[in-house]
Formats: sequence, structure tokens, C-alpha cells
Amino acid sequence: MTDVTTAPSPASEATAGRTTPPGPAPRILLYSDDHTVREQVRLAVGPRISAGAPQIVWQEVATPGAVVDAADSGNWDLLVLDGEADKAGGMGLCRQVKNECYECPPVLVLTGRPQDSWLASWSQADGAVARPLDPITVQAAVANLL
Repeated sequence: MTDVTTAPSPASEATAGRTTPPGPAPRILLYSDDHTVREQVRLAVGPRISAGAPQIVWQEVATPGAVVDAADSGNWDLLVLDGEADKAGGMGLCRQVKNECYECPPVLVLTGRPQDSWLASWSQADGAVARPLDPITVQAAVANLL
């Protein structure tokens, strides 16, 4: 498991004129067996959900067991699961964690194509984004589920 965070810039820490403090940093668990998919998602979403929001704390995992273990910990605001991962796809894992984890966080599933949205609904996913991954669509889906 790898935590991916970036240090805030001094300019982003300036709070002059801010009337309400930002909430806690959103924690997102990102599963794919392909590091390039994980990188695409992180780059699409960006370091924050919106201007002035705290930086996202990402944890990347590449195995189904790591997803289940991490989901059981209950420390996540969102799970992003690759539906096209080898050996255990994100849709099956989504269904498993939705049925087994107490107070499961929202789950966004990355599907192989738009026609797979019915599989995402079968998996009990709260949202789905089809490939090819459009950064605007991915960012909007993540922001909506957070």
C-alpha cells in the first residue's frame, strides 16, 4: 500500500479572508492492478476537490485483499475501484464490500465502456465512469460522491 500526498504550497495555506475553515482532508482508497490507471485517476481528480479545499489523501492498492482490508478499517470517504482490474475486478469487489462492510463509504467504479453501467448498478456502486477516462467526468464524479 502506498499513501500518495503532496505538500501544500505556501500560497495555498494562506487563509486571509476565509470565513469558514475547510473540512478534514478527504481520504480516497484507489484500487487498480495497473499503476497507469491509478495515475490517470489521481491526475484527473487533482490535488483538491475545489479551490480552497484541503488536499486529498490518496491510498493506492493493487490487490483485492488490500481493498477488503482497507475498506474494513472504515477510514475512507470514497473508494475508487477499477472494474477492469485483472483477477478481481472492481465491480465484484464493490459488491463484496457493500455487502460485508459496516457503513461502507460511497464507491465509484471505473468501467470498461459506457454499456457496462448495468454491471456497475449490479455491483451496488454509487457511481460509475466509463473508459476512456475523461478528466472532467472523473473529477465531477469524485466531487459528487464526496
